[in-house]
Amino acid sequence: MGKSRSEGAPVSRRLSRRFQVSLVGEGALVGIVGGGIVTLYRLALSHAERLLRAVTSEAAGNALSMLGWFALLGFLLAVVWALMRWEPATSGSGIPQVDAEVLARYDAPWARVIPAKFVEGSLLALSGLSLGREGPSVQLGGMSGKAVSRALRRRRGEERLLVTCGAAAGMSAAFHAPLTGVLFALEEIHKEFSAPLIISVMCSAVVSDFLVSQVIGVEPVLSLVFITELPHVDYLFVVLLGLLCGLLGALHNQGMFAVQLLYSRIPGNLSVARLAIPFALAGVAAFAWPELMCGGDAIVEVLQARAFPSLASLLVLLMGKYLFTAVCFGSGAPGGTLFPLVVLGGLVGGAFSVVAMRLGLPPLYCPNFVALGVAGLFAGVVRAPVTAVVLVFELTGSLDALLSVTIVSILAYVTSNLTNVDAFYEHLLAGLLGTATDDSTVTGLEGTEKDLATVRVGAGSRLEGMLIREVPWPDGVRVLTIERAGTQIVPTGDTKLMAADELLYIASVGALEDAKLKLALMCEQRVSN
Repeated sequence: MGKSRSEGAPVSRRLSRRFQVSLVGEGALVGIVGGGIVTLYRLALSHAERLLRAVTSEAAGNALSMLGWFALLGFLLAVVWALMRWEPATSGSGIPQVDAEVLARYDAPWARVIPAKFVEGSLLALSGLSLGREGPSVQLGGMSGKAVSRALRRRRGEERLLVTCGAAAGMSAAFHAPLTGVLFALEEIHKEFSAPLIISVMCSAVVSDFLVSQVIGVEPVLSLVFITELPHVDYLFVVLLGLLCGLLGALHNQGMFAVQLLYSRIPGNLSVARLAIPFALAGVAAFAWPELMCGGDAIVEVLQARAFPSLASLLVLLMGKYLFTAVCFGSGAPGGTLFPLVVLGGLVGGAFSVVAMRLGLPPLYCPNFVALGVAGLFAGVVRAPVTAVVLVFELTGSLDALLSVTIVSILAYVTSNLTNVDAFYEHLLAGLLGTATDDSTVTGLEGTEKDLATVRVGAGSRLEGMLIREVPWPDGVRVLTIERAGTQIVPTGDTKLMAADELLYIASVGALEDAKLKLALMCEQRVSN
């Protein structure tokens, strides 16, 4: 029996050349809108941070002026808290919310999120909280993509794609790194690769970066130095740094999750107290330790100074910045951790290089290890090693860094995974969605390794939304576990499949290749649905 016209329309639209071209145009439009909003956001944050440092440096030492600053912080706290109550979707970094949008598990009101997040981020920068701009930039970009989708009256499948485009545009504009924006959107958010998606996401990121750097002329938020490739004899230090970054990445995540858990014990009717803690610490830091304020620009200046800091100074800065960031982020304040994470990675690399110098590393290569530390800690925390490599490549502008950065990123990724600590954003996504897990042990796999395989459920695919018992599984196929947002689920017949679920299944002897083909077709992503 042939397909009806209504059934065939989405398929024909998806395969048409006109649709492929329209995706490029829509991606560019999202890049313009998202890049423009994030650029304005970056400018607002820069002005807020300059005003913060000017006012606090002037008030330092004057008791009355310092008291006035704390009173202003109380007012800013009240405004941010009121905005978060008005639109709860703005809490935290915003990246888990975008992840959930792409998975069709979340439907935030873009018209409220964009202005609320913009104002909240600007006020937090003025307050001096140790939070990053990249997470909010990704959310602002993603909501811009959603706004474009609604304006063009696109279907839900295309809306997911445009949200991903917006996330790439936001990341590109935030870091002045278009390839990083593309890889982050694909590797961390969408977790799928298809020609229409890659082309439209790339177009969005490039247009956004062009708008930021060439049209408006905003300077890069950060640049790193890579002197030249290390001598092969010194690659042992690269390996050791990769292993160290993997362990520190796991510790970073454990600490962040523990602080969030502590904050969760504060009763809901005292939610303002969660914000009051980081605001109070920010007031103290403004006069006692100003280097810790905001994302970490002052620390970057320390790392790039002609006279390299001592090991003790680097370790103290590392601990202080991490603890302050954990307290700020754990409170649910509407800011991210990516830029503080980059700063922490630089401190790890810098401290490691000081130790390595005592073991024979030439001092010339210390800046290299700052860049390597950024890649390693990023890969260990976020578990996105490809994005880590591309990020450092774009921040240094040097292909010489490619080999050593890749080694550090892969080792950090593997080491961090072996600790069984959740990846950072997957854990946050699981918390947002309330994902349940079952730690039951799967048995009966002895001798079946050759017939084990995995497949990922595509957004808008045939399997999305179906119960396990409703799926016409190929003969001999049995689903063993489902990985969802970094958690393992042992399914039952009533388990509903969702986009981005990774299914581990076993097939009967000799049937694996046929099962792979059939399941790949059933799980294939559909742009129009």
